[in-house]
Amino acid sequence: MRNNNSRKNKNEEFQDQVEGRNSVLELLDSDRDINKIFIEKGEKHGSINKIIVKAREKKVVIVEVDRQKLNKMAQTENHQGVIAIVPPFNYCEVKDILDEAYRKNEKPFILILDGIEDPHNLGAIIRTAETAGVHGIIIPKRRACNVNSTVYKVASGAVEHMKIARVNNLNDEINYLKDNDVWVHGTAVEASKYYYEENLTGAIAIVIGNEGKGISNLVKENCDVLLKIPMKGKISSLNASVSAGIVMYEVVKQRMNL
Repeated sequence: MRNNNSRKNKNEEFQDQVEGRNSVLELLDSDRDINKIFIEKGEKHGSINKIIVKAREKKVVIVEVDRQKLNKMAQTENHQGVIAIVPPFNYCEVKDILDEAYRKNEKPFILILDGIEDPHNLGAIIRTAETAGVHGIIIPKRRACNVNSTVYKVASGAVEHMKIARVNNLNDEINYLKDNDVWVHGTAVEASKYYYEENLTGAIAIVIGNEGKGISNLVKENCDVLLKIPMKGKISSLNASVSAGIVMYEVVKQRMNL
């Protein structure tokens, strides 16, 4: 029987890899270092040939292995015959996210994730955030998912284009954002105001809570405004990535209407 420590070590061992053809292609188009790429032996079809060409252009080592080896390495359900091994994800500082907004001459648009534990949710949120023009995402170091191979796969390459800060204390960073004139909006079912009733055109950070518990009480108290999404059915909550997408695109809509 495998104990918790051995499971943790296995996760840490394989967390710095990217799986799947689209994800590896996006990786090759980015500036990120790649240690090597494992490709399934045999006849090559479709996008796998693009991966090989780009890898050779960037002088990335290609290792051909049998499918059994790839299956053993894989941390997602469908590696599609290719796994890239990369250095640990390069998390940024919160200041870097603000600087990214100012560099683009835009008002900061930041996402704060309070305890998102499901890598599928995190990957889906990152993917939507990138398409919505979010300047960066803040996640906590404890009791939350980090950027791993599943996140890469679900995000479909968006990880390579998103600044992500991994911090010790969310409340400290919320106060830092406030000191830099960023308004912090939390999502909570008990809020009295709907998300579309709030002016979201300024410098803002949106807080999305844990899949089950929502935003922690201290983070909730630290938000400038609490907002809710209308619930018309018998289920009282939405998936975290769905909630994030709804609110993010309200920001997009309001900013486009300026």
